[in-house]
Amino acid sequence: MSDGTSMLAELLAAGEVAVLSGAGISTESGIPDYRGPSGTLNRHTPMTYQTFVGDPAARRRYWARSHVGWRAMTRAAPNSGHRAVARLQQRGLVTGIVTQNVDGLHQAGGAETVVELHGSLRDVVCLSCGDVSSREELDDRLTRANPRFGAQATAINPDGDVDLRDEEVDGFQVVGCRACGTGVLKPDVVFFGETVPADRVRECFTLVERARLLLVLGSSLTVMSGRRFVLRAAKLGIPVAIVNQGPTRGDAYAALTVDAPLGTVLSEVVDLIEAQSVTGGPSRG
Repeated sequence: MSDGTSMLAELLAAGEVAVLSGAGISTESGIPDYRGPSGTLNRHTPMTYQTFVGDPAARRRYWARSHVGWRAMTRAAPNSGHRAVARLQQRGLVTGIVTQNVDGLHQAGGAETVVELHGSLRDVVCLSCGDVSSREELDDRLTRANPRFGAQATAINPDGDVDLRDEEVDGFQVVGCRACGTGVLKPDVVFFGETVPADRVRECFTLVERARLLLVLGSSLTVMSGRRFVLRAAKLGIPVAIVNQGPTRGDAYAALTVDAPLGTVLSEVVDLIEAQSVTGGPSRG
């Protein structure tokens, strides 16, 4: 066990921890991140909101790719990192979780009080009437509308779609909103170029501001969407600890950085905290 792991356990054992997680915590579940060791940005351009809304052909291509990707996402299971965060929360040490991920794996791993900053792939919203429906329902409708569509996933992307050849997308039929009959459906996630709802951002800031420690897990903090919470913590004098594979744009603000696989480190940290609790060491559990 490294010195960084022991120091992290000591920081977390005092409790009142807010967690900010990124795509790096889900890589061990088979979902790659954007910029880390398994990052997809060198081969994959994420869909932007402007393209999705303004280009019907691009929107059809997205839904074909996402239809395949959704099925792969549903097979992804929470890993030891997700389960470790849930164990910390169950011990009363983590007060809340802000995740930049759209995969729902924190909740599947047992966590509660999870704010999904960028939304969730399990919901679909109509851009005309605002109706929200389930992705399971849409999957069934798309399957029935495309009985001969047989494309298979090779590598899933962090936003839940996959790379398909043009000939695999040709002829794919998109369905509209069932509630209003004509509206364009969009996964209820924040695309690149789209703004996170203001009330959701305020909720995340409140969670961070009430914490004693901000723990960042698996985020390069390259974009302001997540980095702003580190900047707010630093401004308020709230210590920041970062566990990530590779450097982040928040390292200069961190009291502790640990560069290692998240599942291994977090499992060791929780085991150490629980062992200290049994022996009378520093833990609130």
